[in-house]
Amino acid sequence: MSNLPSDPALATLVEAADAIVARQISAVELLAACLKRIEAWQPRLNAFIALEADKAMDAARKADAGPAKGTLHGVPLAHKDMYYRKGRIATCGSRIRRDWVADTTATALSRLDAAGAIDLGTLNLAEFAFGPTGHNYHFGHCRNPWNTDHITGGSSAGTGAATAARLIFGGLGSDTGGSIRMPAFCNGLAGIKPTWGRVSRHGAMTLSWTMDTVGPLARTVRDCARLFAAIAGPDANDITAASEAVPDYEGACALPAKGLRIGVASGYFDEDLHPQVARMIDAAVAVFERLGVSVTRVKMPDLEAVNAAGSLVTAAEAAAAHRPWIETRVDDYSPQVRARLLPGLTIPAVSYLDAQRVRAATLARFLSEVFDKCDAVLAPVCAVPVPTIAATDVGDSQAMPATLGKLTRLSRPFNAMGLPALSVPAGFDDRGLPLGLQLAGRPFDEATLFTLGAAFERETQVYRSAPG
Repeated sequence: MSNLPSDPALATLVEAADAIVARQISAVELLAACLKRIEAWQPRLNAFIALEADKAMDAARKADAGPAKGTLHGVPLAHKDMYYRKGRIATCGSRIRRDWVADTTATALSRLDAAGAIDLGTLNLAEFAFGPTGHNYHFGHCRNPWNTDHITGGSSAGTGAATAARLIFGGLGSDTGGSIRMPAFCNGLAGIKPTWGRVSRHGAMTLSWTMDTVGPLARTVRDCARLFAAIAGPDANDITAASEAVPDYEGACALPAKGLRIGVASGYFDEDLHPQVARMIDAAVAVFERLGVSVTRVKMPDLEAVNAAGSLVTAAEAAAAHRPWIETRVDDYSPQVRARLLPGLTIPAVSYLDAQRVRAATLARFLSEVFDKCDAVLAPVCAVPVPTIAATDVGDSQAMPATLGKLTRLSRPFNAMGLPALSVPAGFDDRGLPLGLQLAGRPFDEATLFTLGAAFERETQVYRSAPG
C-alpha cells in the first residue's frame, strides 16, 4: 500500500523514488502528475525554458519496463539551462546562445542519468547565471510560486520555482555567489553549495572558473543529499574535481545532531539584519538547542575584504570568459549583465592576484579561528526577506550595485573561501513568504551539514508546506 499523497507530485523525492522501486507507483504515473502541475503552473511561473514532455514520457515507459537503475530511478527532474546535453540547445538564459547546440554532455547530467532520473527539460535562469534576483529580459522573468510578485532568487531561478511548486522533484543549480542558496531561501527549499571541487563542472557553463560550484536544489535536506551523492566525486574530464571519496550523505541525514557544535556567527553575518530574519535565526538556535546541539556565539574574522575579493575575482573571470562576445555581440547582453561584465576587462592583474591571496588568507583564518570552536556556522542566507520583482528591477542603474550586493553579501564569502554551505527552510515571514538559514562547514564536510539540516527539518517540518 502506497503512503504517497493523493497527488503524487506532492511527495518528496525520496518518497517518490522509493515508491517506484517498490512498484507502488509507476514512473509514467509520477511523470503524468508532474506534467499536470506544469500545465497549471508554468503560465504563472515561467520556470521552464524548454519542456521535453514526450522524451520524458518515453524515458518513463522504459524505466517501468526494466529493473531499477539507481537511487533516482524514474524520478522527474529538470535543470538550469546551463548544463549541456549533447545535441540539445543550451541557451544559458541568453540571446547569444538562444540557438546554440551542445556538443558534449555535462558530467552531472550523465551521473543523474546513470542513477535513473528522468530529464524533463531545461529551466529559466538569470542571463549567463549572472544575477541574484531571477530577472531575465530574454526569456521573461521567473516568478515565485508563493507570491508571483516576488523574486525567485537567482541565478538558479527556474530550479527554485519549479521545485517549490512541485513541478519537479529537484534539479541542478549552480552557485558562484549564492545562486543555489538564494533561490532555496526565496522558495522554501534545501540547496547545497558544495566545497569547490566536490562536484565536476565538466559540461557546465563557466561564469567564474575559481568560484563556480555545481549542486542541487530539492524539497528536503534528505532529497538534496540523495541528489548530491549521485553527482559528487572525481571526474577525469575535470581536473579541478577533487579525488576525495564520496561519503554516505543520505546516511548522514539519519544521524542524530546531538553533540555537534554550531557557531552562531557574531559580526558580519548578524549586522543590519531585518527584524524578521533576526528572529528566524533566534528561533533556529532554540530548535538546535532542543536537539542537543551545542550552540555558541563565534566571532567572525573580517569578511568584508573576502567578500570584495570574491566580487572582483568573479568580475575578472567572467569578463575573460565573455571577452569574445563582448568584442563582437555586446549589444546582445541585457543592460545589467553588460554593465557587470565590462568593468571586469579593466581589472589589473595585480588586483586579481591580490584578491586571490585575500581568499586564501581568509580561509586559513576561518579554519583556525572559527572551526576550532564549532562544526558548522549558522547564518542567514540573506539579510532581508524576499523582495518584489519590481523593487529589484534596477537594470544598470546607479542603484544596481547596492541592490545586488545586499542580496549576496551573506552568501558570497563562502564561495570566496570555497567552503560548503547548505540552505535550509526555516519558516515564513509575516507575508507568508519563505525564510531560510545556511549552515557552512569545513572543506569536504558536507555530511555534517546534512546531519544538522536534516535534524532541523525533522523537528520543524517546514518542508511540508507547499505553495497553493
